[in-house]
Amino acid sequence: MSPATVAAFFDVDNTIIRGASSFHLARALHAEGYVRSRDIARFGVDQARYLVWGENCDRLGDIRSRALGLVAGWSVDDVATLGERVYDDVLSARVFPGTRRLLDAHRDAGHQVWLVTAAPVEIADLVARRLGATGALATVAERADGVYTGRLHGEVMHGAQKARAARELAEREGIDLEASYAYGDSLNDVALLASVGHPCAVNPEPRLRRLARSSGWAVEEFRSTSRRATHTGVRTASWAGGAWVATVAVRRVTRALAARAH
Repeated sequence: MSPATVAAFFDVDNTIIRGASSFHLARALHAEGYVRSRDIARFGVDQARYLVWGENCDRLGDIRSRALGLVAGWSVDDVATLGERVYDDVLSARVFPGTRRLLDAHRDAGHQVWLVTAAPVEIADLVARRLGATGALATVAERADGVYTGRLHGEVMHGAQKARAARELAEREGIDLEASYAYGDSLNDVALLASVGHPCAVNPEPRLRRLARSSGWAVEEFRSTSRRATHTGVRTASWAGGAWVATVAVRRVTRALAARAH
């Protein structure tokens, strides 16, 4: 009987990549004319609400519905090509070296390495391929005849769904979850972390840091070692998104006023 396979499961945003990977794709989509400024602004408001009130299933459902509506009719190939450019220009420089070392060590040890993220599968597959991971479990937007339909295929890879996806993969691949590892930065990753024998909180938000300590889980910090960065780093991507939204809005108003003046 062959030995069971060991796997390492990695969240992406703020675990592998500093900030929100989807935000940088959205910026590129906006620049290419796929996304309107007002759509980006609405998502900026959603990010601010998340910072103040935390996760809410109903709110997440509304955000998901709007996002799916936005992508309806887009070319899958065009978005994939744009994603490659975003990785080369932005995301590659935002990979945490410490997390990269962990990922490489698992791969060198012969472990399977899977990214598990709520981000779109196009981003997850791209990051997995560039980092030499085995594959990715992510949110999948339905497609037909090479374009997105505006509907979801399956469930959002979020919260408990991450753990369910890992268990289903383990059954298919013969993975021993008790011998396996998982890495995540937020409470959204708790179900996944709890499903393996070797959980590790990476760059954890304060609530996860407290839970990890009380549960005896490993903790790794790959951000700045300053206390201020430790407490604010998780929020940086969302506030950066809000700042960018504000900049876009100001520029639009400035152009409108200038046009009226002439």
